[in-house]
Amino acid sequence: MLPILALTGVLAGVWLVARSNVAPPVAQPVAQPVAAPFQSYIAGAGMIESSTRNIAISTPVGGVVAEVFVNVGNRVNKGQPLFRIDGRDIEAQLAVRREAAAVARAQIVEAEAALAQARNDLKMYERLAPSQAVSQQEIANRRYTVRLDEAKLGTALANAEAAESQVAETKANLDRLTVHAPLDSDVLQVNVRLGEYAQTGVLTNPMILMGETRTLHLRVDIDENDAWRFRPGVRAKAFLRGNSEIAFDVNFAYVEPYVVPKTSLTGASTERVDTRVLQVIFAAQKAELPIYVGQQVDVYIDTSAVQPVPDQRPAQPDLSAPTASISNSRVKPIAPPGAVAADHQHANCVRAPCRTLLSACPAASCAGLSSLLRLH
Repeated sequence: MLPILALTGVLAGVWLVARSNVAPPVAQPVAQPVAAPFQSYIAGAGMIESSTRNIAISTPVGGVVAEVFVNVGNRVNKGQPLFRIDGRDIEAQLAVRREAAAVARAQIVEAEAALAQARNDLKMYERLAPSQAVSQQEIANRRYTVRLDEAKLGTALANAEAAESQVAETKANLDRLTVHAPLDSDVLQVNVRLGEYAQTGVLTNPMILMGETRTLHLRVDIDENDAWRFRPGVRAKAFLRGNSEIAFDVNFAYVEPYVVPKTSLTGASTERVDTRVLQVIFAAQKAELPIYVGQQVDVYIDTSAVQPVPDQRPAQPDLSAPTASISNSRVKPIAPPGAVAADHQHANCVRAPCRTLLSACPAASCAGLSSLLRLH
């Protein structure tokens, strides 16, 4: 019985080991990878944006939203209202200032009438002056009255102008409550709702996001290591992520010559977070393409016409080669310690040509001769 159980256990173990060694099926990619359309190319990730850049609309005056005039996807013209802030307090202030302006205008009429009467009285007194029916003091007083009424008229005119300026200021403040479209564009997002409080300043989620989408721009990040290979005006082709069969040609628009830190990371283990990229802008017509602002695409830039940059560095000297002698100068070698005396005895031999040394200096009496011959 025991041998049968042991055999059964062995067979079961062999079966489990054989089953565990079966390779799992290879997972198929969700979308087939893109095949590069050029023999030599630069690949980069591109972000689709509107040709006017994405415009974040805010409000210069905080307040409660009273009306929203547009919806997502609407085409708007320059100057068309987008939304309006509640401005009942400013409307009441405008009414008060309009009444003040009306009072100032009435004061002008009153000052003009007083001045006309004072001038008429002065003329009458001046006609009576030769007959001495009135004193010179009375005439002088009438003249002072005319000057005083002229000053009052000037004050009334200034007050009326100031009142009109206040009315114009209030109208401008009231007009600022209605935010208008800065240019012809499409509404991409509407994040403002009726009754919400609209804040001023730069917001994380803009109240309204808009831009020109009939012509789209692709902002492509080129790694700084490949930036030297890029040339303006080259061909490029973009592939839609998720469906490599949707591809379209893009035209060079411009390049931003400032290299910036890379902000779009892919998560690859070999990717450095300190990489800097050159941003190149390409243009594409939307037409019937299923592409949208904010979408990522893979862009291949043709570099087959780009020639490698020749090495402009000066040639370095070969340090392994023997150093050539300069002019006809001779260099005296350093003799071994045991040959110092022999060097002193044969000082004339060191200064003579090599062939003379071979005939005049015995090898047994000159310990430094071999090193001297190697030098010459």
